[in-house]
Amino acid sequence: MASRINTSFTRIPKQKHRCSNRRSSYFSSKRDSDSQHLSTLGSFKALPLEVFQIILNYLSVRDVGMLSLASKTVSRVIINYIETSSGSKRLLLQDFHNLELSDRRQDFTILEYYRSLGVLFKRCTLLLPTKERLKCIHRILSETLTAGWDDRECQRVYNFLCELTNLSRKMQTVVCSKPGSARKLELRIRLFCRNVLLDHWIHQSDSAFWLTRILKPWPMVNQARLLYIIFGPTSPQDGLVVWQKMTEAPTDEPSLKGLADAIKLLYDTGTREWTADDIISLIDELSVVPREWLLENNAHLLILSGNNICFTFMASKAVNGRALELARLVVFLALVCEKELYCMDWAVRMMQRVSHVFSTPAERVNFLENVANTFACVTMEMLQSVMSGGLEEDNRGFLSLFHLVQAQASFHKEVLRVALDAAS
Repeated sequence: MASRINTSFTRIPKQKHRCSNRRSSYFSSKRDSDSQHLSTLGSFKALPLEVFQIILNYLSVRDVGMLSLASKTVSRVIINYIETSSGSKRLLLQDFHNLELSDRRQDFTILEYYRSLGVLFKRCTLLLPTKERLKCIHRILSETLTAGWDDRECQRVYNFLCELTNLSRKMQTVVCSKPGSARKLELRIRLFCRNVLLDHWIHQSDSAFWLTRILKPWPMVNQARLLYIIFGPTSPQDGLVVWQKMTEAPTDEPSLKGLADAIKLLYDTGTREWTADDIISLIDELSVVPREWLLENNAHLLILSGNNICFTFMASKAVNGRALELARLVVFLALVCEKELYCMDWAVRMMQRVSHVFSTPAERVNFLENVANTFACVTMEMLQSVMSGGLEEDNRGFLSLFHLVQAQASFHKEVLRVALDAAS
């Protein structure tokens, strides 16, 4: 392997030359440099770059691939040629997905063509490290295949992929089945959507576009199910979607981060196809997949989704007069902050901000009283759970109760600090 080649050299002392030898030394070094460059480009060295690229237009993909093996200089020139407008149009067929090309022999020819193109990419990047080779190939493909296409054209690409892979029918199967009853199919959908459509884009707007194509054809309840399949937690053993993760016990940040990032993607990119109400409805539906989540996990998801989404979600409850639900959510936001070592100041200021959504001072006072009373109610619920549970449940329940008491103390300490700052 290249990394094992001995690259050590024997140092040769510099030799002094007489003045009469300077001219011959100059021509000798120039001749060596020219001969080295000539050996890398061969006879093509005499041609202007434009003429060399014209010659490449007349070679087959297979022949261009063979030529790229001639030297590092030639392979670099060929890579540059592929990245030009004329090179990409010539090598990357723009109508390979045309449904009118129904002849089997023609389909086979296109398949062989792209197999040869893959060999070409492999050969012209042969001397690069694997990571750099992948970056180079990704850059070529991402900047040529759909670059500059408008949304309608990209929608046709998605429609073609759905038809080619039966993606819509497979999604129909999983969203209409009991969660986990088609686990292998769920995994195939997840891998296809992530690896083909979503994860490789540089700009968030591109990822948001393709995620919208995936979700929007379905009713909101199915959108939530698909979002969980694509971004929800998976088993470390087999990679399959874990459906009970949110309903059985408090979960960790990595299990929620994918879902939170997807929600932020749809909200923050400002696409006209997603309103704030859509995002709220999506979170509401997601929090009952496959059945109602523990409120602690719901609160954790809101925290990871960011300030704007968390406030929008809570403000909608305030506007709709759901003060008790909102107070309970505030308690679990404080609990998550305590457990995950997030700043408790954030939870207090979020409560303060949401309180201003209520239209009258009396409603705001009622909301704040509900928060204080809910801390006491949730504490009693956890205490009863500890007293009635088994040994293992006692340990988990006691730890949760401990965190809740600590959260209440930290939360009210921040409330007092904010009140004192306002008074002074």
